[in-house]
Amino acid sequence: MIEVIYFAWVRERIGEARESHETSAKTVRDLIEELKHKEERYAVAFSDLSAIRVAIDQDLVDMDSSIENAKEVAFFPPMTGG
Repeated sequence: MIEVIYFAWVRERIGEARESHETSAKTVRDLIEELKHKEERYAVAFSDLSAIRVAIDQDLVDMDSSIENAKEVAFFPPMTGG
């Protein structure tokens, strides 16, 4: 079981801030594919992966990073500076 957290417009499109997800995924990309098949709202939220960033246990990673042993995976739009 992994905790999946959504921020900003990703959260708005999915309609939840977080959820526990039973997964057999090995990478972030695999997890996204599982989520996209869950419901249409997930497919919409993850339709453009270039507009999404991901963190595993609060460390910024890429889509091909392993999620084995991860406690949480967070998805959010790119951050902007000011």
